[in-house]
Amino acid sequence: MSIRPLRSVLAWAAPGLLAASLVSGCTSPKPTLFSLDPAPGPMVGAPHRVILVREVSLARYLDRSPIVHSAAGYRLDLYGNDWWGELPGPMITRVLAADLANRLPMSTVLPETVAMTVTPDLSIEVSVQSFDEDASGALVFTAAFALPGSRGTPPPQTFRTSVVPPSPDVTGQVAAMSQALGQFADAIALSIAAAPGARR
Repeated sequence: MSIRPLRSVLAWAAPGLLAASLVSGCTSPKPTLFSLDPAPGPMVGAPHRVILVREVSLARYLDRSPIVHSAAGYRLDLYGNDWWGELPGPMITRVLAADLANRLPMSTVLPETVAMTVTPDLSIEVSVQSFDEDASGALVFTAAFALPGSRGTPPPQTFRTSVVPPSPDVTGQVAAMSQALGQFADAIALSIAAAPGARR
């Protein structure tokens, strides 16, 4: 049995020990998790309907766990360690449904992700194209929605709003995003109130 010199053993083992120390020393901290919140808004008079919010379709660059700070100048900037606490699509669907429920108190508004079977009088389809800050620091939200469950279905409607965040950090951006989504719910609620009827 041969005995390897101690110096050779250390030289052989050192790279592995160094790699292990680098991995343990460079481990990223746990991400800080955020969520959108329903925003207050005016109540809209409308007849009782069962309304289903279909799962929101997102532009692909938004459909990720890290929060997108901006997408401008051919560059996508993310908040490095600030993530959404749930998948962005289901989260926006859930919060939008809550916003609409607050604005349409006579109706029952449910997100498509709810774990129950419902037969809606009206459904809402939403596509979000942008939901991030521009070069000036304002939060820009652009989207389109359609009400395919109403009689005489109107064509999809586009929506755009710009909200100045209350603070320049990620908390301020998330607050502005919640406010923008609330304004979007205002527009959808008015369209629902003006819809000619519901198709069963």
